[in-house]
Amino acid sequence: MRLSPLLLLLLGAWTIPGGLGDRAPLTATAPELDDEEKFSAHMPAHLRCDACRVVAYQMWQHLTKAEAKLHTLDSGGRGKLSESVYTDVLDQSCSQTWQGYGVGEVDQVKRLMGPGLRKGPEPSISVIIMGAPWPTRLSKTCFHYLGEFGEDQIYEAHQQGQGALEALLCGGHRGACSEEAPVTRAEL
Repeated sequence: MRLSPLLLLLLGAWTIPGGLGDRAPLTATAPELDDEEKFSAHMPAHLRCDACRVVAYQMWQHLTKAEAKLHTLDSGGRGKLSESVYTDVLDQSCSQTWQGYGVGEVDQVKRLMGPGLRKGPEPSISVIIMGAPWPTRLSKTCFHYLGEFGEDQIYEAHQQGQGALEALLCGGHRGACSEEAPVTRAEL
């Protein structure tokens, strides 16, 4: 009986130490969401810092793209948006679909996941629950920050850099990412 080279390669992987046969199977389970996480209209307190960082990232992305479309540049080499344009851009950033975001579990802690969130060591496999309440909650959070700080102050922070925008929205003694802000389930 003659075995094909591909079949031999696959059989070898199962029999060689360190090959595919020695690895434990990867498994993942969806995070268990409590009633607040499933049904509340508001962002749960333990996810507000992540939500704030998502909003800051999306505002920064939208404003940066709008500036890149400008033909006139200021002395710093960046396009400067007019008030009416950055107001519209910020409104659009809050009105987007927010479909790339969801909640997952990292080291048994529920976290928002998606573009713009800093990632630490990632598990080899994970499950993220997307859709449902997360897009609505992120949009409400975004509009909350627009109302709290105003478009002018947000755009000024944006011009100082992404870190300055995140610090404005999420920092400070009462910010969503401050040590005084409730971020764990135990504090609720």
